[in-house]
Amino acid sequence: MLDFNNTEIAFASKSNSELGNAYLLFNVMKRPGVVKFGKFASNIALSIHFPLGWIVKPTLYKQFVGGETLQDCTKYIDLLKRNHVKSTLDYSAESKQTPEGIQATFAETLRSIDFARENPQIAYAVFKPSTITTDTVLSKASEKREDLSIEELKEFREFRERFMTLCRRAYDNNIRILVDAEDYCFQDAIDELTDEAMRQFNTKRAIVFATLQMYRHDRMAYLQRIYDDALKTGYYPGIKFVRGAYMEEERKRAGEMGYPDPICKDKQATDDNFDAGVSYVVDHIDRMELFMGTHNEQSNYKLATLIDKKNLDRGSERIFFSQLLGMSDNISFNLAHNGYNVTKYVPYAKVRDVLPYLLRRAEENTSVAGQTGRELRMLKAEMERRKKE
Repeated sequence: MLDFNNTEIAFASKSNSELGNAYLLFNVMKRPGVVKFGKFASNIALSIHFPLGWIVKPTLYKQFVGGETLQDCTKYIDLLKRNHVKSTLDYSAESKQTPEGIQATFAETLRSIDFARENPQIAYAVFKPSTITTDTVLSKASEKREDLSIEELKEFREFRERFMTLCRRAYDNNIRILVDAEDYCFQDAIDELTDEAMRQFNTKRAIVFATLQMYRHDRMAYLQRIYDDALKTGYYPGIKFVRGAYMEEERKRAGEMGYPDPICKDKQATDDNFDAGVSYVVDHIDRMELFMGTHNEQSNYKLATLIDKKNLDRGSERIFFSQLLGMSDNISFNLAHNGYNVTKYVPYAKVRDVLPYLLRRAEENTSVAGQTGRELRMLKAEMERRKKE
């Protein structure tokens, strides 16, 4: 029976000391003031090239990151395998958007796809489009392509070539690849290229996956357009669902730029939109594949229940649940224990390059009533359970 409160299963791979360290870390992260100061101090340290590894590696990095290199991540891949959970390795470096930085990220993402080919425990490859071009080119290509200069048009063509090369490498290696979603001002160009890649590489199965941020109220219409296009042109869409990561920034920009707010009116509308999208793909699972990335317990219960209600195989490769490394183990490991397909996002990069990612994880966890509160309750319950053994 699926029970997300089963802490024995959730933390079976953690020692008592690891439980204690995680509990202390989440206790610190529940304090917004501490996290805000930490972000401020980290940004200063980065600007003056002050070494941060000594404080970050034993804390945030250890909890949320697989290592500096692909090889470093092997221990987490093996640990997750023992719990029947697969891995999705995510090169999470956020380097400067220089030609050298862009090329380095592109080359490393290619290596991650090749690495996945050699390890059946890696379920997907992934890339963030804005790391292989510049924000200026991506936003202009999405919103005012006619304003691109000759040099920017050349840069956009190079971006498209990198984008398609990554998708082709995934196709050649028979590895599914997730195209991460981005800010609203970037997304139209990304959608355009993702649609093109799906038409080209998803003719026999889903290889390329579009990511839909369902806090955008237009995403159901986009999902239906994808399905209609797939029927018309003969491909199998891959769809990754997330709620979304840039709400405050999106609303602020919409107000400043004078265009309609792209975000759902409230959390309930976002939840309804998310669940409707998931249900739509499950209803068409003969033609689509689904990757659901969420830490929301209710959404995970709903999908698990829907799979069983429709008499679908829990182990079908067409449907995967996903959570981030270091978070929501009560969801991931209990789903896997009950035979559902689960993958953990395993970020990797050097401390300095992955720090922006880590700071976002810390900020996400400052709500006691939300993620942090649940993590603390689960960790405390497991520590108390072990004391009684």
